[in-house]
Amino acid sequence: MKAIQIMQAGRVRLADVPKPVPEAGEVLVKIKYVGFCGSDLNTYLGKNPMVHLPVIPGHETGAVIESVGAHTPAHLKPGMACTLNPYTACGNCPSCRNGRPNACRYNQTLGVQRDGAMCEYLAVPWEKVIADEHISYRDFCLVEPMSVGFHAVSRAALTDSDTVMVIGCGMVGVGAVVRAALRGAKTIAVDVDGDKLALAKRLGAAHVINSQTEDVHEQLQSLTANGSGPDVVIEAVGAPVTYRMAVNEVAFTGRVVCIGYAKEETAFDTKWFVQKELDIRGSRNAMPADFRAVMEYLKRGNCPVDKLITGIYPPSEAQIALENWKAHPAKVFRILISFDVDS
Repeated sequence: MKAIQIMQAGRVRLADVPKPVPEAGEVLVKIKYVGFCGSDLNTYLGKNPMVHLPVIPGHETGAVIESVGAHTPAHLKPGMACTLNPYTACGNCPSCRNGRPNACRYNQTLGVQRDGAMCEYLAVPWEKVIADEHISYRDFCLVEPMSVGFHAVSRAALTDSDTVMVIGCGMVGVGAVVRAALRGAKTIAVDVDGDKLALAKRLGAAHVINSQTEDVHEQLQSLTANGSGPDVVIEAVGAPVTYRMAVNEVAFTGRVVCIGYAKEETAFDTKWFVQKELDIRGSRNAMPADFRAVMEYLKRGNCPVDKLITGIYPPSEAQIALENWKAHPAKVFRILISFDVDS
């Protein structure tokens, strides 16, 4: 079967690899679409320390069940559209014992710590298959990245009386915007790109701030009660400047939720940690409930899915797709690879 491999920084190839055979308790899925995410781009750029090259990237999937192995539940049947939960959990580490397997100490995400889904077929444990015949193969690719944003909102314990600022309006960030708006919170979206901010507003942000052309602190003075700052800040960029912005701008006794990985050490004025008595929380991956919540949202039919998909490429043009993303990083939401020759 065909598979996309990132061989080294800046080099991708389309390879022939063995087609998997499902074992007992496994499901064989035929991949229709796979999304490139930020971790894949960093792998291509040689900036992902969690990856050992060569690797098959990809963990945002839209697929169809091809066949099922023995001892697979009857509700999973060939022909069903599905996506995959791409994470693993050891079951024994503190995270798993505490009921938070999304943050398993020994997690291996598809396409990061192990070969991923950017291939024609994949065999996975049946528990990782999330099927729903009311969502298209293409749209299923959006479920995992949006669920990461949904999970961050859950980590923030957001309520309808909160004001939340979401920094970064890529796919994960807009997922947080959607979830915050669904919970009735007053949502402020921050980004450097006007198109992304316009989409964030369409998805539920009450206000948007372009941090490249506007003073974020000054805008927050007028947008929050008594100029006190947002109750919650969700950092979805992963840069020192946005991490510091989150801590500096959040209200006293506020909550800061961090999704993005900063690529370098970040210095803070730590007096704010203590004086504001902040809750600073990490948010990693997503839980099955987050996947289900995104799927219910997509099935409502009012998500502008076409605006979230920047481009669709055949497997032979994977390197072109990554080069285009590298050249225009601020303009990309999601790039999909289509293994469906009939699409």
